[in-house]
Amino acid sequence: MTTKLLICDDSNMARKQVARSLPEGWDVDISFATNGIEAIEAIKAGKGDVLLLDLNMPVMDGYQVLEAILAQDLPTLTIVISGDIQPEAHQRVTSLGALGFIQKPINKDILTKVLSSYGLFSNESLAVISGQDKLIDNPVTPDKKTYPITTQEIRPAMAANIEQAECEPLNEGPELTLSADMRDCYQELANVAMGRAGDLLARLLNVFVELPIPNVNFIEVSELRMALKDIENNETTSGVCQGFISAGISGEALLILNDSSFKDVASLMNYQYDADMGTELELLMDLANVLIGACLKGISEQLDIQFSQGHPEVLGQHREISELIANNAKKWKKTLAIEISYGIENYSIKCDLLLLFTEKSMVTLNNKLAYLID
Repeated sequence: MTTKLLICDDSNMARKQVARSLPEGWDVDISFATNGIEAIEAIKAGKGDVLLLDLNMPVMDGYQVLEAILAQDLPTLTIVISGDIQPEAHQRVTSLGALGFIQKPINKDILTKVLSSYGLFSNESLAVISGQDKLIDNPVTPDKKTYPITTQEIRPAMAANIEQAECEPLNEGPELTLSADMRDCYQELANVAMGRAGDLLARLLNVFVELPIPNVNFIEVSELRMALKDIENNETTSGVCQGFISAGISGEALLILNDSSFKDVASLMNYQYDADMGTELELLMDLANVLIGACLKGISEQLDIQFSQGHPEVLGQHREISELIANNAKKWKKTLAIEISYGIENYSIKCDLLLLFTEKSMVTLNNKLAYLID
């Protein structure tokens, strides 16, 4: 009997990855939805006996979909596939009726195992999956006093060579652009990396981290202030910058925190807050270490590369966003900018992570991502 399968994810790349990861020989009729509203309509139309659901989507997110399924008693069995892997996310979707929770990027063996465990797919020859499953039923909470992410020093000569190369004009080949398909790839890449960093932050602070849809743009560096106008909002900010390089890829990560967030962050991290004793700078550096390191690690794992990170540098404290990014605006002509705005549920904390890749880096990045579009 054919199973009506619905894959709901706002990313075209993610929908393709899930479809390619379905068990071979499974008799399914596949439909797709790009947001929660489309998913609910498809289920009502009889297209969703089984629903593979993302959480972080525009219009109507995965949590709202699960709530609607419960409220309307819709006939579907749901498995969540998400980059948001923090423990609270797992608990919430389970309480809303989801059968299983699988982290992105999707793994075919794990998906098959989960489908089989609920009788949705049967295959007697199914191999036993190793102990490296990415199911998160038993997350391990890290010691709050240590961080698993460490920075590495970039040798001065190497850094100088990279900076000199990146400052040279890009004259060869056609002008680089960011197509809709490629933007989708970068957004999904950032979404998974964002979830890794959000998970680490959630466990460190014992909170629920609100994750956005990453904002991806290929812009003139001079336009950075305009792109970040939502951060400023008449508030002063403090920021840290950290360079990173890999083969053919280089850039900088900026961690920007609204100054009004410091007291709440200090309380959550069990710091004795004293602005005159350098507490704010220490908090800023700790947040940068956690979020920048984890996010770059998430990207490197997906692209199968290794980043080297420079020492974090303070961009400034208690200044307008335009002042913080002034030095960066002079380095390159154009940049691939990925903006991730982290929030903490029930706290007025505003923290933005900005990944800036040089124009030359896009050539390497595009080549690594191109196969995902096909």
